[in-house]
Amino acid sequence: MSKITLLLSYLDGSRFLFDLGLLVLIWMVQLIVYPSFKYYADKKLLAWHETYTKRIAILVIPLIFGQLITGILQLYEAINWYTATSIILIVGVWVSTFAQFVPMHSKISKGAATPVLLNRLVGLNWIRTVLWSWLFVLSCFKLFY
Repeated sequence: MSKITLLLSYLDGSRFLFDLGLLVLIWMVQLIVYPSFKYYADKKLLAWHETYTKRIAILVIPLIFGQLITGILQLYEAINWYTATSIILIVGVWVSTFAQFVPMHSKISKGAATPVLLNRLVGLNWIRTVLWSWLFVLSCFKLFY
């Protein structure tokens, strides 16, 4: 097995693991974590949100950077439908996160959570849920077919 083939195999496996981790994480956030925010009183939400964001960052940051780095390396090694589509979806998640979710979480952190904001958080998170789900499906096809 050549070094290039070994590297590509390693990248595909790593991407699959990053995509799997993010798939599980986003579905838990979408179905459990974000909807639960509605059940906290204002001060309790503020306290929980501070704890939640610090803890979730420990999981999210390595996964999203791992996914981005392996996606870029895969694109560098071969430009094809899989790598191009993957990068487009990964960039879509990053844009959605920083354009939509960072500002919403900032408002929650400042004690400005409203029912409308919390509903918007859940509703818009479907974008990331779908994008990360598609990334996982692509990784499955790449790795197993």
